[in-house]
Amino acid sequence: MNGMIAVTDYDWFRHLSSVKNLDEVNFWRPSDIRKPSLREGSPVIFKLRKPFGGWIVGYGVFVRHDVFPAWLAWQNFEEKNGAPSFPEMRRRIERLRSDTPEARKSAGDYLIGCLMLSEPCFFADSEWIRPPAEWPENTVQGKTYDLSVGEGARVWQELLARDPRLRMGESGRDSRKEDAGRFGPPILVHPRRGQGIFRSEVMAAYGRACAVTSEHSLPVLEAAHIRPYADEGVHEVSNGILLRSDIHRLFDKGYVAVDPKHHFIVSNRLREDFENGRTYYPLHGQLIALPGSADHHPDPVHLHWHLQECFKG
Repeated sequence: MNGMIAVTDYDWFRHLSSVKNLDEVNFWRPSDIRKPSLREGSPVIFKLRKPFGGWIVGYGVFVRHDVFPAWLAWQNFEEKNGAPSFPEMRRRIERLRSDTPEARKSAGDYLIGCLMLSEPCFFADSEWIRPPAEWPENTVQGKTYDLSVGEGARVWQELLARDPRLRMGESGRDSRKEDAGRFGPPILVHPRRGQGIFRSEVMAAYGRACAVTSEHSLPVLEAAHIRPYADEGVHEVSNGILLRSDIHRLFDKGYVAVDPKHHFIVSNRLREDFENGRTYYPLHGQLIALPGSADHHPDPVHLHWHLQECFKG
């Protein structure tokens, strides 16, 4: 199996290594927006730059790649971008970009590449791993490695020795229960989604357009959970719909819904409670736009739950 050893911003690493209970991170690349040749479930291994010793300091599991304006990456992942605030994230990105100062005055409208990773692990200083012996000095972004042979295999074995969560074999057994040197070959894992990856995948599935109004203005588009995560919902595209922000709020409050046959429904309570709603009632009964993949269509079970538990019918 191939994985990527990615050159990592030191401040990004230090910030995230101090955050507890991380389920996902966004590994942003300031100028490189090319899609990497990685499969979902492949490891992305964090390597510091040469001034910081070039050490390998952790890893994450690749879920997806996308290209976002920097502000949207912050909106989706916030502190999981490796910075305590958006101005600080911008400062770090712009330090590494070649834009003119004028281009940087755009409030983060420039595009960045985003490697979205689940289940990140960051090592204590005493656990840092020696980088590949043949690492090219002129590599500034990262390099794909075969993790089953040579230096790639050596790095992989050392990763396994440091993090017991890495699952080996189809049974998902704890690799530390194996004898030393018998960790086995690297395999793909099924990564868990977090909130930021959920938002990104719903946006992609719906073509960055509101499922009800076809609005394409990114600042007002939001990924709505059909069944809230706090109420046993899941971070899966089939439990999400991309909605304009006002419709999202009405959906969460139960004033609008989508039935299991994908018709948009507006409750009479909207008129009764607010003596208004004329913007929304013309949309009542229309079919929402659906993702191209049937696997991404709203799950009828979740839609039924929302109708029964949230909708003010």
